[in-house]
Amino acid sequence: MSTIPKDPVILLSYVNTQLRDNYNSLEEMCQALDTDQSNIISVLSGIGYRYEPAQNCFRKSIIYRGKMPALSDPFR
Repeated sequence: MSTIPKDPVILLSYVNTQLRDNYNSLEEMCQALDTDQSNIISVLSGIGYRYEPAQNCFRKSIIYRGKMPALSDPFR
């Protein structure tokens, strides 16, 4: 089993770099590194990230509760 970072933020950077540079999917990476895919998903969802298969990376989950904030026009 490979040693992957324990800190969630460092894990995020490590995983996204591995996915970008070496693997075509999270499943492929986890098999190659002999690590548990569900654990990585769980840890990174705990800091607000989710895996996006189409982009092959973890991205920030944005969940709005209630009204969407209004966008201001900086050129007014």
